[in-house]
Amino acid sequence: MKELKKEDINQEVFDLYDDYAHNKLERRQFIKKLSLYAVGGITVSSLLSFITPNYVDSIMVQQDDKRLQSDFITYDSPKGGGKIKGLLSKPKKATKKLPGIIVVHENRGLNPYIEDVGRRAALEGFISLAPDALTPLGGYPGSDDEGRTLQKKRDKNKMLEDFIAAYEYLAAHEDCTGKIGVVGFCFGGWISNMMAVKVPTLSAAVPYYGRQPSEEETAKINAPLMIHNGGLDKRVNAGWPAFEKALKEHNKEYEAFVYPDVNHGFHNNTTPRYDEPAATLSWTRTIEFFKKHLQK
Repeated sequence: MKELKKEDINQEVFDLYDDYAHNKLERRQFIKKLSLYAVGGITVSSLLSFITPNYVDSIMVQQDDKRLQSDFITYDSPKGGGKIKGLLSKPKKATKKLPGIIVVHENRGLNPYIEDVGRRAALEGFISLAPDALTPLGGYPGSDDEGRTLQKKRDKNKMLEDFIAAYEYLAAHEDCTGKIGVVGFCFGGWISNMMAVKVPTLSAAVPYYGRQPSEEETAKINAPLMIHNGGLDKRVNAGWPAFEKALKEHNKEYEAFVYPDVNHGFHNNTTPRYDEPAATLSWTRTIEFFKKHLQK
């Protein structure tokens, strides 16, 4: 079997996967369309394996990293799903209260990639909380396909309340200064935008390739934003001009970066949509942004 590399894959395959990952295609339809690109020694199974997340070999900060205290906790979300599980991480040698970061998953629950991002944030000198909005349905089920199916069963606004409750939990935590930001990816990008709308005391928000709020919602934003989008992400980028116009018209503080020739999901290092230069640069910018707004 031919060993696949990113450069072997037609951009239409990435677009097709994006449609599947965002519930625009059923799995049967996805496989059928994917078969059109199984040519020249490339099989459907090899294509499917290549674009499926590889968590085993991609974790950057291990669960038992000795620099961190990282444990699952449960907090109350009375307006959302009730009791919500989340991964709470902080530097083990912290001697003072730390600013906080809420880390918001994609449309498939708290998978190993997002847990890893939570630990990465903690290593930068923050106390992070990465909730699992699938908790009311049993939590992340162990596969992204099943996670997407479960997440479709939850109301997005109820899930938004779960992350707002996570902010409130962290704000009251004895190890947190009360200065809190949010970073989220895809669905989590929309949550990050909406927390900026809904939480007047939020200190900073960093949406990665997330759906944008309306003009009316944008007017309510208090937190400074740092926005990261991929140049090839037609679906999300279609909403950017109207969002940017609203941000300017309402004099909102924001920075926006479009990374050329990278796909939706470019920060996620577990799939071939990952782009290391863009992911590294965007994360460096994100941490600097949080330090600027949360540590002052």
